[in-house]
Amino acid sequence: MAIWFHPDIQPAAIQALGNNTMGDHLGILFTEIGDDYLKATMPVDHRTKQPYGLLHGGASAVLAETLGSLASHLVVDSSKFNCVGIEINANHLRGVREGLVTGIAKPLHTGKTTHVWDIKIYDSRDKLVCVSRLTVAIVPQPPLSHP
Repeated sequence: MAIWFHPDIQPAAIQALGNNTMGDHLGILFTEIGDDYLKATMPVDHRTKQPYGLLHGGASAVLAETLGSLASHLVVDSSKFNCVGIEINANHLRGVREGLVTGIAKPLHTGKTTHVWDIKIYDSRDKLVCVSRLTVAIVPQPPLSHP
């Protein structure tokens, strides 16, 4: 059973949420949504490499936080709640010099006030590159003020 607030959501609609953001700048592309996971790719290029020619750990963290935060956004009623990352960690396991990396976010916990996501990032050979955990606060949107 799908965990999403709108179970028929498609990757193209998710992609539009990231227009003009850091994820857009880094070339993050949402490619798949399953019943309980969200998948995206990111190129390893001049935007995402560190000076030694390897995928920058910060870029991996951006991919992880983008996946987890948007996944939380898709779980809740986004007309009533905002989803904001409050803690992220990432273990960088393998260097990548070129190609695409793929991140897959799966929920560890989806409560009323917090979500915790497990995000794994793989290289084009399906080798594990990074494991990350993101905690997201689910915050009620402030009521509209009336004059």
